[in-house]
Amino acid sequence: MSNNLNINDINTNTLRDIYTMMFRIQECDQRIQRWLSAGKLQFQYYPCGGQEAIPATFTSLLNNDDYMITTYRCIHDVLAKGSSVKDVFSEIAGKKNGLCQGKGGPMHLSDPANGLMVTSGIVGGGVPIANGLGLASILKNTGKTTIVSFGDGAANIGAVHEAMNLASLWNLPVIFLCQNNQYAEYTAFSESTKTKNLSERGNAYEMPSIQVDGSDPVALYFAAEEAINRARQNKGPTFVEALCDRLQGHAFGSDESHMDQNQLSKGLLNTPINNFKARLLSDNILTLEVIEKIEENAVKEVDEAETYTESCLPPTETDLYSDVFSDPNDIPDISNSDSDSDNLESFNYDNAENITYCQTITNTLDYALETDKSVIILGEDIADPAGGVVKATYGLSTKYGLERVRPTPISEQAIIGAAIGASMAGLRPVAEIMVNDFLGVCMDQVTNHAAKLRYMSGGKTNVPITIRTMIAGNVGSFGAQHSQSLETWLTHSPGIKVVAPGTPKDLKGLLMSCIYDDDPCVVMESMGLYFGSGEVPTEDYRIPLGKAEIKKIGSDVSIITYGAALLSALEVANELENDGINAEVLDLRSLVPLDKNAILNSVGKTKRALVLHGAVRFCGFGAEIASLIHENLFSELKKPVTRIGSAYTPIPFAKELENYHFPNNENIKTAIKELVQ
Repeated sequence: MSNNLNINDINTNTLRDIYTMMFRIQECDQRIQRWLSAGKLQFQYYPCGGQEAIPATFTSLLNNDDYMITTYRCIHDVLAKGSSVKDVFSEIAGKKNGLCQGKGGPMHLSDPANGLMVTSGIVGGGVPIANGLGLASILKNTGKTTIVSFGDGAANIGAVHEAMNLASLWNLPVIFLCQNNQYAEYTAFSESTKTKNLSERGNAYEMPSIQVDGSDPVALYFAAEEAINRARQNKGPTFVEALCDRLQGHAFGSDESHMDQNQLSKGLLNTPINNFKARLLSDNILTLEVIEKIEENAVKEVDEAETYTESCLPPTETDLYSDVFSDPNDIPDISNSDSDSDNLESFNYDNAENITYCQTITNTLDYALETDKSVIILGEDIADPAGGVVKATYGLSTKYGLERVRPTPISEQAIIGAAIGASMAGLRPVAEIMVNDFLGVCMDQVTNHAAKLRYMSGGKTNVPITIRTMIAGNVGSFGAQHSQSLETWLTHSPGIKVVAPGTPKDLKGLLMSCIYDDDPCVVMESMGLYFGSGEVPTEDYRIPLGKAEIKKIGSDVSIITYGAALLSALEVANELENDGINAEVLDLRSLVPLDKNAILNSVGKTKRALVLHGAVRFCGFGAEIASLIHENLFSELKKPVTRIGSAYTPIPFAKELENYHFPNNENIKTAIKELVQ
């Protein structure tokens, strides 16, 4: 960092704007706390006193459309990035007129119109998303800079380190701004971190690092200028550690006994605002009259915002389901598909080819990459010569280059975070998580961020990402940590769409629909299907999400299934013909959204149902299907619904034990015979 700290090298108007923002932040922060003290509002609030100078200074050098991601102690960042006090106040008061229509609240503020893309309530959770914004800036050549703000506590989160490594590897225009206020919630910095200077961590990633006095706007200005210039000149990321004092406990009303009392007393006597005000006056930058006018205007603005907020109405019941998905009809609670699946889907395509399930993935991604420059793919080992662990992406990096087919480190949080950020900036990323089990490593990014960002933003944010992931169970040799079928984790997370294609044709149609859906989608591929083949249209082919298909028409019993279990269902149904049992096979294809009508129509006809899946039976997705049937057709059923799934054990390695763990055709056949007796 330059040693220049000459205040006269900063434009007077900029200095005035910085002080204006600092005082405005302070007034808002204190007013919110007065509301809470008076009992006007009740919510968890994290004061920002002592940190006002950091975003006030950084944003003085940013453009309105530059990106920012911040964390739950955020009011200073949000206001500095350009959000209006009225919008912020009405949001934290839970009003429909709020910045996020009352759905985000004080820990989840977002304002994409002003470049504030995410405020994450998860410590460190927003940091990986910044890389996607930076990647989109490069690929779209927008010149935008991304700043991601987090605290010293987050600097110890694994996701932050994954993100820093990826940003350096890809030379992204991202500034990692650590507002080090010396406390990770209730734990002092010295008790949580061995490193004395967090800025030194940038060295591990060959990332230029700056440590700066976060209470001094002049020092901050030159640090910010250096980091922002690096980003604008495509010289890669910078780590900035802004040292500051936290002037209160962790949250409003929190006990302060855990804090260094001498340091706290000094900080309260020498606040950044008071010190900066004194310097502006002593250096004849601003007059007392000008400063007093700034402060008067800020108080007036906050008064007006408070009055406005008190006049705003809360959301109503009709607002509850808006913004879960781009189309509310996809929400399981209220969806009611107009299914015409009484008949087998006709297959009349002039251009079709007989290819494997695995080759279908390659061809579909190839088609999407060729026809749409906004499509990118990223994941571990996806580039040539590897081309993915089962060669599903082989040839794509050679054809489209490493800019759009991007191999990543083994960093699942960084992969999904980057996909989220890129999608928010106008791209359509397809991210690969090698096997289902590895979703556990990045579930925070999937379920706390991708799934919730649209809703928490009041519909202002789209996250059109597609996550491909493989179920490797029941093929032998993989064992407990590479074989699970975890669809129920995902279907229980509102905001994510989940599909499980069981044929090559369905795989193409569903994968294409997911890529062009405006919501996050997960495609559950089955390794057991990868080398089976079928007819697949060569042109743009899409199957509407939430549309089941009858794969075999029958009248005696309905077998309701999805994914790899479809093969067993069809085999058993065909064998049962020899026993005089005419079974219908309904392939759900899509779990969320769910084609409820197709299920009820089929079972309403046959009066008997068997629900089959490869996941563990206990609390599996089949339980939801059985509940749906019983709640709607109880009086019509000839027998209770039967569910077949895997045993409640981790998946064993020995093939003999694996055979006992998973459903098999004999089990299925026996269960159906008992149903039709």
